[in-house]
Amino acid sequence: MTPLDDLAFFQQLARCGSLTATAQELGMSLSAVSKRLKQLEARLGVELASRTTRRLTLTAEGELYRRRGAAILDDLGELEGTLSTRQAVLSGQLRINATFGFGRRHVAPLISRFTAEHPRLEVLLELTNFPLNLADHGFDVGIRVGPPPDARVVARRVLANRRVLCAAPSYLAHRAAPAHPRELAGHDCLVVRENDSGYALWRFDRGDETAAIKVGGRLASNDAEVVTRLALDGHGVMLRSWWDVYPYLQRGELQALLPDWHGVAADFYAVYEPRRHLPARLRAFIAYLEDNLPGRVPPQDVGSPKAGKHGSA
Repeated sequence: MTPLDDLAFFQQLARCGSLTATAQELGMSLSAVSKRLKQLEARLGVELASRTTRRLTLTAEGELYRRRGAAILDDLGELEGTLSTRQAVLSGQLRINATFGFGRRHVAPLISRFTAEHPRLEVLLELTNFPLNLADHGFDVGIRVGPPPDARVVARRVLANRRVLCAAPSYLAHRAAPAHPRELAGHDCLVVRENDSGYALWRFDRGDETAAIKVGGRLASNDAEVVTRLALDGHGVMLRSWWDVYPYLQRGELQALLPDWHGVAADFYAVYEPRRHLPARLRAFIAYLEDNLPGRVPPQDVGSPKAGKHGSA
């Protein structure tokens, strides 16, 4: 095997996370995968991973070999694409991570269209409750809310978004709409429970004024779509992203509250690790998101009825 073959093999091993999964993915026996890893380590003179049949953990040397190896393979792919007479044809694999709701509703349809235009591409979309670390899980790009806290990755905004406070007309028929965020303390608030805290902290701004309100209620869920269903059924007030609630606001099934106040920005970003040469397939996919995601979600100040009837926050 050539060094490039070894680099590709180790990338697969790191992505799969175990010897067993790698054997299944490559159609090899478990013993053959284990033997090849040992031969690679013997050639390099370092231990690349500690492993069992169930789990594989990269050593510091293994992580360096994975990270630099990925860059080398990308450079090679970019070079061959530049020299190829069919350089306009995108090929190779894209591994994408997104959250369940947004991934199902918006990312998956765009992937369908993108791969129809580029039939030589292989795409894996993995949906999770929370964004995954790109390097640890071998993803090329993650679609997530808010800029990442890690300044070592690149983040490009692909969709503007804010959170909207809203409730169903059936709830507001027997509860006065709040006139200020502090009045939410007296309302049944539907919370997306992401940790063990007994309350949620909802943030708003109005010009230079800000408000951070502790809210709670009888009903909560770790699933945002469940919370939306509860709000539609009239069980309380919720704070959800504009992309998720605008159809209900337009149809009058939900009513926006506190029109002078804005929920915090929750823009969507395409996040990826910096590389000297970004693969053409990744550049093209991110550009495709930038061009097409905004068309799937109307701007927040357009297309919704006025506040006080069924307005936008």
